Amino acid sequence: MLKRLLLLCLAAVPLAPAAAADYPNRAIKMVVPFAPGGGTDILGRIIAQRLSEKCGQPVVVENQPGASGGIGTKAFVKVEPDGYTLLMASTGALMAASAALAPDGKFDVAKFFAPITVVAAPPYLLVINPNVKANSVAELIKLAGAKPKALSFGSSGIGAASHLSGALFEKDAHVELLHVPYKGTGPAVADLLGGRIDMMFSPSTTVQAHIAAGKLKVLATTGAKRSKFFPAVPTVAESGLPGYASVGWFGLLAPAHTPKDIVAKLNKTVVEIMGEKDVIDRMATLGAEPEPQTPDEFARYIDEDVAKWTRLVKEEHIVIPGAGK
Repeated sequence: MLKRLLLLCLAAVPLAPAAAADYPNRAIKMVVPFAPGGGTDILGRIIAQRLSEKCGQPVVVENQPGASGGIGTKAFVKVEPDGYTLLMASTGALMAASAALAPDGKFDVAKFFAPITVVAAPPYLLVINPNVKANSVAELIKLAGAKPKALSFGSSGIGAASHLSGALFEKDAHVELLHVPYKGTGPAVADLLGGRIDMMFSPSTTVQAHIAAGKLKVLATTGAKRSKFFPAVPTVAESGLPGYASVGWFGLLAPAHTPKDIVAKLNKTVVEIMGEKDVIDRMATLGAEPEPQTPDEFARYIDEDVAKWTRLVKEEHIVIPGAGK
């Protein structure tokens, strides 16, 4: 009997590595928790196309929009952790889901996800309607301080990175702005162009053409350092608000308990993809550049980022729709 048990145990040992070595042997689904056409979706499709080509299996993008990315992200934690369902996540999506996943505020990414790698972490552009009488961040702060809530800023939704960037600006600058949430970046930019809102922390892709045409004015970028794509544009921190920094990251996640060798294989493949010139060039059109990390580095990055924004949400009493559901 003992000999039979020993043989059974020995036979079972190579199963996990063998499964990983054979991975993938069927189609992979990549969940994007936003509607088609946004930054998360575009980056997800860039990675999905090359991942499919390199792995020799279809990688099918499935959009599951709603609640600033929270619906698709919360549903994802329940999928089978076999590496055949991945999530293209973002700052806003994790924030929209984290309050429900960790109502005590102590979010630990490893409980719910197996991080693979950051894909990009581009800064936003602080843009204003030309009718706003400010030519710098310092002048904008002075204007906002003189009349609380007289200036409005739009976002792609409550809890989205564009909203949190504005809320952090308010807190650090000690000013009050009127937040106007929209169901996406597009409608917000349309109202900014029309003068119905005054300012916005926007992804560069949605406002570059309008800046070039003189329809919008860019005051700063939101990263800790200047963007290589906008070297002449100062950061918010260096132009009136020291210490300010906000980026909207995008990254690939698997469900928690996905075998580590599958996660490592995905990390290696995706990092290779992000090093390809064609991919670098396509990401540059989005104002983004590859930011590869190891799974452990990405896990720490997410935990620190969610903790930062969770503190802000709590301090500023921001209620994210659906967070408690």
